[in-house]
Amino acid sequence: MDISSLLAISLFAFVMSVTPGPNNIMLLASGAQFGYQKTLPHVFGIIVGIACLLTSVLLGLGAVLERFPSFYDILKVLGSVYLFWLAWKITTASTAGNTIGIKSEKTKPMSFLGAACFQFVNPKAWAMGIGSISTFTLAGDQYLVSGLWIMLCFAVNGFVAISIWAYLGVGIAKWLTTAKRKKRFNYTMGAMTVGTLFFILN
Repeated sequence: MDISSLLAISLFAFVMSVTPGPNNIMLLASGAQFGYQKTLPHVFGIIVGIACLLTSVLLGLGAVLERFPSFYDILKVLGSVYLFWLAWKITTASTAGNTIGIKSEKTKPMSFLGAACFQFVNPKAWAMGIGSISTFTLAGDQYLVSGLWIMLCFAVNGFVAISIWAYLGVGIAKWLTTAKRKKRFNYTMGAMTVGTLFFILN
């Protein structure tokens, strides 16, 4: 692929990754509650999950979803149910702990595996994957090679984009100095998580 194509893919990957969505809202909450270092498994889980999703689209699963839209509707339902559950967990998270993050045995960051698996029920991730593969892959012998470049661009630019949200959460943590503020923050993050359903269901 030439430089102009890689720049176009990189810009697309960054914009799609940095715009609000379920992943970024959860990273914002995690960064505030646990700090950036403890949020890293969540970050890398998203990166690997997106890479696996892009691979499945490259191998033809995206075409299946486009041919049988009912499967996409099932993904929307599963993703919505999971987001409601995550919103509940965020809203009811413990407000005990220091000013840097909320520390409780009942509350812990999303795991690497959980974040990776979530991408397969995240309609925004599917739209991003199908859109990038259908737009930027090259025909013929260059198909798989161009697909690998797309995956690399998403990994690098996606890491930067979603880390911004986690770091924003770390910055917000400086103001979470009381249990009351933490509780309000948890309610806000829970509501915003549910609010991402607007992007999923439309």
